Amino acid sequence: MPRRSILSATERDSLLALPESQDDLIRHYTFNESDLSLIRQRRGDANRLGFAVQLCLLRYPGYALASDMSVPELVIQWIARQIRSEATAWPKYGERDETRREHLQELRSYLGLSPFGLPHFRKLVHGLADLAMQTDKGLVLAAHALETLRQQQIILPALTVVERACAEAVTRANRRIYRTLIEPLTAHHRCGLDDLLKVKPDSNTTWLVWLRQSPFKPNSRCMLEHIERLKTFQSLGLPDGIGRHIHQNRLLKMAREGGQMTPQDLAKFENERRYATLVALAIEGMATVTDELVDLHDRILIKLFSAAKNKHQQQFQKQGKAINDKVRLYSKIGRAIVDAKESGGDPYAAIETVLPWIDFTKSIDEAARRAQGAGRRADRVHQSALETAGSHG
Repeated sequence: MPRRSILSATERDSLLALPESQDDLIRHYTFNESDLSLIRQRRGDANRLGFAVQLCLLRYPGYALASDMSVPELVIQWIARQIRSEATAWPKYGERDETRREHLQELRSYLGLSPFGLPHFRKLVHGLADLAMQTDKGLVLAAHALETLRQQQIILPALTVVERACAEAVTRANRRIYRTLIEPLTAHHRCGLDDLLKVKPDSNTTWLVWLRQSPFKPNSRCMLEHIERLKTFQSLGLPDGIGRHIHQNRLLKMAREGGQMTPQDLAKFENERRYATLVALAIEGMATVTDELVDLHDRILIKLFSAAKNKHQQQFQKQGKAINDKVRLYSKIGRAIVDAKESGGDPYAAIETVLPWIDFTKSIDEAARRAQGAGRRADRVHQSALETAGSHG
């Protein structure tokens, strides 16, 4: 089976792209006096131009000119102007492979470059493995590999070779991650992790599928069911800090990839990968369930307080007419008492001009009952909300 490529076509083009802007051409492809002196030793425009182009490519991006390689016209014209040669001479360069090889050998010596070989490949894989412990993104790894080779003054190999080195580094990092995650596991831990792939009693789904489910509604039943999920994760008893030495990016990606697979697919993994993936799923799943419980608790509280507020408003509106009538009545009584006070009349008689005394006493008792009932209802709503919050905390 062919090795899966870690780079897309666009990423390959971007990694070894030649300068296109005027600023980049000046930065990477400007010759100094020593360069120009060496270039002038070539005979003929074609050889001088080809030699200069090889010099530029070896400096940046850092690879040797291939016989079938296409160099942008913009680059050819920029180089030709500097060495005062005709750009039209470019197609004639390299008609003899021997000339191109001789130029490459001379330029290697001039620039102090070394050809890429097997020892460099092994060293590159070893160095990339440390970075692959943090990320398995092909573009990041390949860019780092190319920059490392440039710093070591090694001529870049074909990009397919760099891809193989990156893929090998990812494989080594994965194995290291698997070993790190499963090393502290006991036989009891492994048995518990294997049980996650089994069907849950009285259900047609596995424990793992059930654990991945999110709460449907913000109510006490869903809250209790989600608490059971958290308890199930906790019952695995995984060692404290088991994922502490794994970069969060890699741990999260393992969990996401495992979450996209069926339990049947996970069961087919070799032991190291299966247990490591299940550990990553358990670590991430426990954090997710905890976050969802906090969110569910907040949503339930908001729902309770909203219901209590609506109920209070409905009751207030229902009693609004009676309250308004009572306020208007006491306003009339108050005005009668004030007038009696100012005129020196009997305030009790003034009250009875508004309504009989017995009706007045009954209205006071009724107002007292309404006030006490409203206070007790508000207290009950508040206490109920607090008790619900405590039970879900």
